[in-house]
Amino acid sequence: MAVIPMLAYEDGAAAIDWLTNAFGFEEQTRFTGDDGTVTHAELETGSGTIMLATPSPDYVSPKRLRELSPEARKMAEVPYVIDGVVVEVDDVDAHFARAKEAGASILSEPADQVVGIRHYRAEDPEGHRWMFSQDLS
Repeated sequence: MAVIPMLAYEDGAAAIDWLTNAFGFEEQTRFTGDDGTVTHAELETGSGTIMLATPSPDYVSPKRLRELSPEARKMAEVPYVIDGVVVEVDDVDAHFARAKEAGASILSEPADQVVGIRHYRAEDPEGHRWMFSQDLS
């Protein structure tokens, strides 16, 4: 069994470009509608896959939702990945440097955790939260 996260973006094409540049994903599949809107895409990193699309013109990203909703804004005041994706990487410090240079919003810098991992947290331009983790064992 595999678990594959599905994420929605206001601008799926821009998200694909950003995620491949900043986080090192590799684009595997992209389907677009007649207007160029991404209706389905698959990105891979290591042994993991994520799917993404722009579901409708009415979709509101997490970032924009925080601009519209005091409740959503309050929930995002913590640096935690509440509704997000965890990605295991081989070298979390190198990954962090790449993401930071590409303009990721850094929520927490790389740090060793008592559970035997080293991780950092970041947010993409549309406000999706990500945790990148390296196993230290």
